[in-house]
Amino acid sequence: MHFFSSWRRSAAVIKVSLTHSKHDWFVFGRSLSVRRLLCSVGSEDDTIFALSSGQGRCGVAVVRVSGPASAHAVRSLTRGFPAARTASLRSITHPQTKELLDRGLVLWFPGPGSFTGEDSAEFHIHGGPAVISGVLQALGSLPGLRPAEVGEFTRRAFCAGKLDLTEVEGLADLIHAETEAQRRQALRQMAGDLGRIYQDWSVRLKRCLAHVEAFIDFSEDELIEDGVLNDVDAAVRQLQTDMENHLSDQRRGERLRSGVHVVIAGSTNAGKSSLLNMLTQRPAAIVSATAGTTRDVVEVPLDIGGYPVLLSDTAGLRDTTDSVEQEGVRRARQRVEQADLSLVVVDLTQLPSEPQLVPVFLCGHLKNILEQSSHRQECILILNKSDLISAEHNRSIQASLEQSADVPPACFLSCQTRDGLEDLLTLLQNRLKTLCGDPLIGSPSLTQTRHRTHLQKSVEALHQYHQYKDVDLVLAAEGLRLGLSSLGRITGRVGPEEILDTIFKDFCIGK
Repeated sequence: MHFFSSWRRSAAVIKVSLTHSKHDWFVFGRSLSVRRLLCSVGSEDDTIFALSSGQGRCGVAVVRVSGPASAHAVRSLTRGFPAARTASLRSITHPQTKELLDRGLVLWFPGPGSFTGEDSAEFHIHGGPAVISGVLQALGSLPGLRPAEVGEFTRRAFCAGKLDLTEVEGLADLIHAETEAQRRQALRQMAGDLGRIYQDWSVRLKRCLAHVEAFIDFSEDELIEDGVLNDVDAAVRQLQTDMENHLSDQRRGERLRSGVHVVIAGSTNAGKSSLLNMLTQRPAAIVSATAGTTRDVVEVPLDIGGYPVLLSDTAGLRDTTDSVEQEGVRRARQRVEQADLSLVVVDLTQLPSEPQLVPVFLCGHLKNILEQSSHRQECILILNKSDLISAEHNRSIQASLEQSADVPPACFLSCQTRDGLEDLLTLLQNRLKTLCGDPLIGSPSLTQTRHRTHLQKSVEALHQYHQYKDVDLVLAAEGLRLGLSSLGRITGRVGPEEILDTIFKDFCIGK
């Protein structure tokens, strides 16, 4: 029985592996886990050091040391040893020349209660380049110490099980966060909220796989209860639903992490460059009464209400015989197609004189600018130059637009007087919040394309389980194994030994 099951499983593995890359099979097969693969790079016996604070002159710089020789490094440079996790003011000297390098705070973090899980130390010194260079040279003169590679402290923390891959990515995002919303999302991911979701799915999927494996190997011995496979079917379907719901997030987390692409589009001389300058509060683009001044895309990063925005001004969209302007129009249309949100600027003085005709005119204009009516929901209509028409006419146009369901939200604005700017910023901020979501509310969103790719592969693998469960249970089990492998690639925590642990925990087999 056991020989036959092993032969069937081997045959299934050969069959399934033909449809996947060598790398895919290496990970989900009975080999090293993701964590062990990543941690096999470099030597954990080395003690590493590096400047952990920013480059350049500053009041205080932090030099971090991690590894088995950290205690020796502290004793060599300070002629003493501080209490654990207590800042001690010490003289820092060169171990060979005995020259005083600086006076600063020294902190000692014995492993495993440190960031890296190893013995670690920090030297908080003055941030002058000469001081930093002197301390780094002193550490480099000690035997067994070497400069850290890029990201090596965090990699050691991952290898020690202090962080999973999603938490590592959250830490990197926190370091690079430029807006409040980015900071909130990165903090939540670094705290493990996203990793716990994936880990919960992994635990559920491991249980399903363990039950299927046990059914394959022991069902003929009548050691498995009836209904086990029915429970697995229900659990797998629920997992699929949870994953698909997670994937259908409109890329909010990825958009918040990388920034929302907002494009200013419209006809020539509608006021697009003036709008860009007003939003950036500086002359980022040339403004001229001559039509077609803007030829190329002008990009400016902004923080609007805590949300990161990459704002682009584009060439006016019109038919032209000028080859340079034609290229500018082509680039403008390409950027509109790629945008998350379009700000379509319209010159109020070019609208029909009869207010009731304005909605029809704007619908046709938007169709020409956006080219695809599906983009209507991803645009804000800005009616510029409101200072050039009467207040009564403005109100008539506004009333006409409010009665039309075909025109997107519109904002009356004067780039000359700045009237309507607050309304535009409020409308824009609300739209950004819709596009990015609130990182503090609800389940955490996907933040990396890598996560989305592996989750999609996991969902596809679960489909394979349903495809083969009534035909060949071994092939169905390999579908579960593929799904578990894809989840493990996200967090870096998966290994075949965990499947065996679940089998022996859930079934009293061979006791």
